[in-house]
Amino acid sequence: MRSIKSFVSSSRAVFFLFVIIVIAASLQSFLGGTTYFSGIELPYTKYNNYLIFKHSFYHLLEERNLYILHPHAHHDLYKYSPTFALLFGVIAWMPDIAGLIVWNAVNAFVLIAAVYVIPGINKKTAGIICLFVLVELLTSLQNEQSNGLMAGLIIFTYVFLEKRKYWMAAFCVVFSVYIKLFGLVALALYLLYPGKPKLAATLLLWVTVFTLLPLIVNSPLQLIAQYGNWWEMLQNDHADSIGISVAGLFQTWFGVNGSGKTMIMVAGIVLFCIPLVRLDQYNNNLFRRLILASVLIWVVIFNHKAESPTFIIAVAGVAIWYFTQQSSTVNIVLLVSTLVFTSLSSTDLFPYFIRKEYFEPYAIKALPCLLVWLKINLDLMHIKKEHLLPT
Repeated sequence: MRSIKSFVSSSRAVFFLFVIIVIAASLQSFLGGTTYFSGIELPYTKYNNYLIFKHSFYHLLEERNLYILHPHAHHDLYKYSPTFALLFGVIAWMPDIAGLIVWNAVNAFVLIAAVYVIPGINKKTAGIICLFVLVELLTSLQNEQSNGLMAGLIIFTYVFLEKRKYWMAAFCVVFSVYIKLFGLVALALYLLYPGKPKLAATLLLWVTVFTLLPLIVNSPLQLIAQYGNWWEMLQNDHADSIGISVAGLFQTWFGVNGSGKTMIMVAGIVLFCIPLVRLDQYNNNLFRRLILASVLIWVVIFNHKAESPTFIIAVAGVAIWYFTQQSSTVNIVLLVSTLVFTSLSSTDLFPYFIRKEYFEPYAIKALPCLLVWLKINLDLMHIKKEHLLPT
């Protein structure tokens, strides 16, 4: 027990554990051979997602449409901004194995760096949070996804807002939006802090910079065309998707389809916004941290494209919610449920037939996160001024 406490209290030990995880996940992807996708005769590497990002940079340079299929380069569509394609050029020139390691390292260490600088938590608590999210982070890294980076940027947005470093907060939230649009939800954090004119000005500046950055390699007309192509792709992408989400739960459990999906999203937005009417709690640091946890969970469970690797973002929210305040029996049950049915449900700890016949079709992975999110909303509505976190 003492050795475990020493481990989680050592940021160096946690850092080296994550180094091992990053290298192992990268090697697994790189050495995984090839795979075939349904209806397509071409073989693709196991690190196909990384190749989507890599080739987006070269497609941008060549002024090709980023948002159509490029089957001879990779499978599936590129769905991020032209700016992200440009920024990925920092890595794209590297040999694939080196690029994979660097990309996975960015996702892992932006997240854990953000956790370690959350105001008011010590190294031990930060280490516990990092270990709790480890399984979900590994899932994301094995799929070369950007979700660790997204979680880290949202947490950094909160951290810089807490420290009144508005320029850096705006950089982080705008960067997240130009990776995945659901980063927009993190703008809700801005309501909790003073200096709204400065907050708005810093946002406007970074939006301008990120929007125009691809002009380094594209003409204005070509960039406008890329943004138009992106918008068209996103509209078509939304049509029939439910993902591992609340909509997925309601569809498979209760047969809710069509307009019901829209009603679920509307209900999610309303429930998310209700605690924000408590203006008198904006100076309560526990209230602000619970809003951060709510944002991290909401962007996943109400995301029509949520996949298993996306849940590193939600589980980071669960960990921040639980480990940075006093515990209770209900909270412990919800935490254990998240560990078992969200983080471990997609691993070999459960028999294959249970995962394929029950967990995946019934979106079980999303259920504990939904319950935690509802509990956070309940806490936000009952929190009082005297409920403060130590600083």
